[in-house]
Amino acid sequence: QEVLAQMQQLLGRSETLRDFLQQELGAWRERQQRACMGAPADTCLRPLETWFTELGQGLFQLRQLLRALGDLRQKLTYERDPLGEETPLLEQRLQELLTYLLKSAFVVEQQPSMPNACKRPLVLRTTSKFSARARLLVRLHDRNHRMEAKIHIDRDPPKIKGFRKFNIFTSSSKTLLSGDSPQDGLVCDFQYLMLKEQKDSRSGKGSKGIGEGPLVVTEELHLITFTLAYAYCGLELELETSTLPFVIISNNNQLSSAWASILWFNMLSSVSSDHMFFSQPPPAPWPRLAEVLSWQFESVAEQGLSRDHLLMLAEKLFG
Repeated sequence: QEVLAQMQQLLGRSETLRDFLQQELGAWRERQQRACMGAPADTCLRPLETWFTELGQGLFQLRQLLRALGDLRQKLTYERDPLGEETPLLEQRLQELLTYLLKSAFVVEQQPSMPNACKRPLVLRTTSKFSARARLLVRLHDRNHRMEAKIHIDRDPPKIKGFRKFNIFTSSSKTLLSGDSPQDGLVCDFQYLMLKEQKDSRSGKGSKGIGEGPLVVTEELHLITFTLAYAYCGLELELETSTLPFVIISNNNQLSSAWASILWFNMLSSVSSDHMFFSQPPPAPWPRLAEVLSWQFESVAEQGLSRDHLLMLAEKLFG
């Protein structure tokens, strides 16, 4: 009974720590989104990775202890045995806690970007190479199990007429082997990826015609989803995470418009699955837009815009 009471207390503390980690992870996602717009932000995942791993280790140790108590009950039990009454509830609570922790620990560390993006991620061009990377913050895995990561583009596409469909060229799966350096963590690093538009069998063309859909090419938002078959100490889970929305263009003339779409979305939305954001895009308040414009200058010129600079821009825009 004393051991079970201590486990209840540990699980309560673990749930409190999990909630804290979720807040920290949410703050990191916001910093990453701002960094994509050029803001100076620390997006290092090392502290989060350490905290997630420590909590994961503690929970897996509790899981092993519960199994040992289960083996003990097979050898000796009695009427109103607390192991028989309380252990199933503890196991269920622990399983839910571990599942939640692992699913939230799978994150996109590097958003999709081309090698020469000029600090403009999330704008991809067909037939041009790009890269993306996901990381599992719980650095625990079974070295005898081959963990396979896969990527999918627009896994759940919106039901929008004219919404373009793409295929990912080069390898869309990668196996994390036990030989990976532990210092590198559990990383799914996809490089040299390439997109090609699926041709419309009815017209024989791949390009989207003018007026064919409600969104122009530079306002059409796409997602890449990472999936990972995770296994450790008998626990097997399918983990999933998605990138921020990105725009796919076919030539450099569309780059400025596409980048404007990326800025507008990340400035005003945090719902990555909102494919129809540009069907009715919300207006941006000037203080928010001014901040983002300053970030843009700072990311390229290493100096933001002063109050006078922003006042001049406001007068140009609004009179």
